[in-house]
Amino acid sequence: MTTSLLFPHFNQQVLNLGDVHINTLMAGSGPPLLLLHGHPQTHAIWHRVAPTLSQTHTVVMSDLRGYGDSSKPQGLADHSNYAKRTMALDQVRVMKHLGFDHFDVLAHDRGARVAHRMAIDHPNQVRRLMLLDIAPTLAMYRQTDESFARSYWHWFFLIQPSPLPERLIESNPRAYIRDVMGNRSAGMTPFDPRAVEEYTRCLSQPGAAHGLCEDYRASATIDLVHDQDSLNTGHQIPHPLQVLWGLDGVIQKCFDPLHEWSQVAAQVSGQALPCGHYVPEEAPHELLEACSTFFA
Repeated sequence: MTTSLLFPHFNQQVLNLGDVHINTLMAGSGPPLLLLHGHPQTHAIWHRVAPTLSQTHTVVMSDLRGYGDSSKPQGLADHSNYAKRTMALDQVRVMKHLGFDHFDVLAHDRGARVAHRMAIDHPNQVRRLMLLDIAPTLAMYRQTDESFARSYWHWFFLIQPSPLPERLIESNPRAYIRDVMGNRSAGMTPFDPRAVEEYTRCLSQPGAAHGLCEDYRASATIDLVHDQDSLNTGHQIPHPLQVLWGLDGVIQKCFDPLHEWSQVAAQVSGQALPCGHYVPEEAPHELLEACSTFFA
């Protein structure tokens, strides 16, 4: 597995949570810090920052359900087993299994959406969270315009009924990885070939394309219901929240991230970094600097 080359000092284990198995890697000592990846990637996205973070923290990386080497269950009719509420509970159970009742979270893209729901549903477990290159899901769907739809075309492709998007992705997973990641602002230049090989290996597994699609189908349906319920009842993220986004990315172009997050969180800070969407791989030094201050 390529991941062992990217994280030689991390211990890997696949945790049995009963209904799913979640792949995890852990190293370091100090306060626990959970790292969650995005689409169409795995925990390998953290290879340029996790070793340094493990010098001051106990770093836990995991593959979300539906991704990497974690379970990829068949989606339910209402997509509830891929709801961010369900995926957040997976990660809380992972941390509990590893002995951590309270922890910080650093999360990118889809993982950041999981972390958003985790902070609301499990306020006693989460301490602080840093979210990378997203605005709240509800805000992004409600403010969709032509520019956003053209840039984030995959949001609307992946939510089409099964098996259309699954069949197209499964026909050439390598091309899907390169087309989605390479069509962003920086192309494929920022990515370590070993990490790209890991993303490709994992998306080539049986059920991987379906898990990826179900994640997005849930975000376009049941997740919006949960997010609206939280707004209606005044349940905000109560913890210190820092949001970072790419100066060259779509979030910068189409949204006002600090304003949008201030609608759903009580304590928000953040800024744009000199990169595109894939912050941990494009701007690792700037990200580590922000982490050293925020998670101090």
